[in-house]
Amino acid sequence: MKNNNCKLTPANEDYLEAILILENRGEKVKSVEIAKFLNVSKPGVNKAMNILKANNLIEKDDYSDIYLTKKGRNLAEQIYSRHTLINRFLRLLGVSSEVAEVDCCKIEHILSEETLEKIKSFVQKNKKD
Repeated sequence: MKNNNCKLTPANEDYLEAILILENRGEKVKSVEIAKFLNVSKPGVNKAMNILKANNLIEKDDYSDIYLTKKGRNLAEQIYSRHTLINRFLRLLGVSSEVAEVDCCKIEHILSEETLEKIKSFVQKNKKD
């Protein structure tokens, strides 16, 4: 995902996406919850949270709750939108849900905007109700 304000690694994008998903579930977001969700170590989460905080994408309160900033939420929603689009595309091709989820996580960070627009157009033309 390209953005003008900071360069995030694919892993950092995954952290933003995880925070958004956990928030949308109504959960209080803590480092331990992110670690469980992404199946990563808590020290790895803490390092990533410091990077996200330095880029003004998250806030952490005194009780370790993690919140997306407006900038962070906008970016996380863009990342998640890419993820769901690619997942739908793969499933339309006949890929199983499990494999589509794994594969979209791998490829969502590297596709060009042109390719994403073509995928979006394809998905819209081939929607299954």
